[in-house]
Amino acid sequence: MNDFKKTVEIIGGGTVSHVRAHLALSTVAYGTTAKKLKKFCSEYSDKLQVNCHLTKMSSGGEGNIETNEDVAELTTSWVKDPNVKIVFFNVAMCDFNGDIDVNSIPYPPRGKYQSRLSTHRNTRDHDYSMRLVPSEKVISSIRRTRKDIFLVGFKTTCGVSPDEQYLAGLNLLKTSSCNLVLANDLKTRKNMIITPEEASYHVTSDRDEALRNLVEMAYLRSHLTFTRSTVINGEPVPWESTDIPNSLRAIVDYCIRGNAYKQFNGATVGHFAAKISPTTFLTSRRKTNFNDLAKLGLVKIETDGPDSVLAYGSKPSVGGQSQRIVFEEHPEYDCIVHFHCPLREDHCDDVPVVSQREYECGSHECGQNTSRGLKEFTNRLSPHKFSAVMLDNHGPNIVFNRRIDPSAIIEFIQRNFILSAKTGGPVK
Repeated sequence: MNDFKKTVEIIGGGTVSHVRAHLALSTVAYGTTAKKLKKFCSEYSDKLQVNCHLTKMSSGGEGNIETNEDVAELTTSWVKDPNVKIVFFNVAMCDFNGDIDVNSIPYPPRGKYQSRLSTHRNTRDHDYSMRLVPSEKVISSIRRTRKDIFLVGFKTTCGVSPDEQYLAGLNLLKTSSCNLVLANDLKTRKNMIITPEEASYHVTSDRDEALRNLVEMAYLRSHLTFTRSTVINGEPVPWESTDIPNSLRAIVDYCIRGNAYKQFNGATVGHFAAKISPTTFLTSRRKTNFNDLAKLGLVKIETDGPDSVLAYGSKPSVGGQSQRIVFEEHPEYDCIVHFHCPLREDHCDDVPVVSQREYECGSHECGQNTSRGLKEFTNRLSPHKFSAVMLDNHGPNIVFNRRIDPSAIIEFIQRNFILSAKTGGPVK
């Protein structure tokens, strides 16, 4: 039996990038947020061991974390440690390395490691140029091989609009494979928690409120269950294939025409699927632009339970587990459509709304939450019933049988949802 607790690793403060003796670039941060995170995480210390690491800048010169390279060395040790469960990457990394342009200095250096600046008795006699070279993004390496680490990133803006702040945080989340990102603006003092589902929570100027909720969401979401798909050789199923129900194709095509699938960094979120047999599904492909379905097609997946997913040719949408759970618990249905659009304020039907805050899309628990929340509906255009649920601040799941007249689902969407809008925030 393993007696070690799983750990929460917090790192805060600013780093420096040395240019020459007594000259360095720096990102100024004094670890205030990291210290507060440690305090709020201590509420879960009976379940998780909390470790807080501060850079020299934020600890009065103590410790050995000063440069980006020092941070990289620390994060490498976390990746190697199987007990690391959550990482709050709050360190303010120096974005650039500085390189003095030797062509701007008239005298040659006297030694291999000696800057030409040192040959001058008075450096005020000349102007000098420094080349700024972007530094490596250390945060991106954490989940490259450790998808089980729950990674929380932080993005700072200054005087931008809420939409621009949201997009900056979302870009960090997507490019670094974060599970959550706290975006804050130094001028407006606005904070927001951004999720992989492209939702934003706890938009507030109260910093402590944002941090407390960030810690709670990280704890809740880090305990979810995921099944990773195994990709094997195979070809996409063409969108016009007879294996794809006509009703599903008509409904998804309608959603595409209505701009329900909005791209960010070349990909769209949401998902849709058709059950072919109890263990075989056709589903949307991960990290693709659904507006190009005619070229992309769908991916076939086979699963014999919650712990095994084989995907032919490409990864399935993260919503694959939700699809499997919904189809298993509602065998009368074999098609599902999900998009990230809000309810109309004047929606006509009593669509149930369930919380999504605790659940990351793709988890088993998200699928169970969706399945529990489904409510049955009827429509005058078809004798077949269907079910739907609205995941709050996320989007609806609409489940139906392939035999339904697609106009019944399309009318339901028109009556209740705004396809041209997006939950969370705009991405264009």
